Amino acid sequence: MSLADDRLAFQARLAAIVGEGAIPRLEEALTHPSFAHETGAPHNQRLEFLGDAVLGLCTSELVVQSDPHADEGALSRMRSSAVNAVALAAWAKKMELGASLALGKGARAGPEREHTNVLADAVEAVVAAVYEARGLEAARLLVRDIVEEALAVARETGGRDPKGVLQEMMQARSEGTPTYRVTESSGPSHAPTFAVEVVIGERVLGSGEGPSKKAAERAAAEDALTKA
Repeated sequence: MSLADDRLAFQARLAAIVGEGAIPRLEEALTHPSFAHETGAPHNQRLEFLGDAVLGLCTSELVVQSDPHADEGALSRMRSSAVNAVALAAWAKKMELGASLALGKGARAGPEREHTNVLADAVEAVVAAVYEARGLEAARLLVRDIVEEALAVARETGGRDPKGVLQEMMQARSEGTPTYRVTESSGPSHAPTFAVEVVIGERVLGSGEGPSKKAAERAAAEDALTKA
């Protein structure tokens, strides 16, 4: 498929969440700075800045609604867990957003299209594009879809470190202590991506990716908790 076809497919998936209608800056939201530097086209960094704020507001609303008794510290931890780069990138991969990104020639030759930070930045930019085109209500629909899975884990753990929660759970079941192993590393040294599995013995409990081994281990633990 061409980039135009991939973008039409992504737009259709997005419309299923926020409804039909034009999103004038969606193309900009899906344009990486590397492409802009080669062509002069507007890129997604300004939208990313706005989207980060909209994502934070809408997620804060969801967190407060989800637990009327949590204190400020717990609410902050849950919000942070729901909107970290790994969680945003997981949604982007589910939506096949990476195929819709316009990248420069050098970036197209590498794995940037699936890098956690590249995808997370694009998700924030898409949130901003939807907010500008459709207002806060549409942005709320989109953010709910983006953070739903991560927020469910955050509610379960109270925003605690998922690695610690998983270890406690497995030990309480007398199943042993989970360990983590790197299954793949890719990307340049300044922007690597790690893939990690969490296992007990040879049984794989979950897997995840991240821009660091620590982030990938956290993502793997979160994945395991959703399956536990």
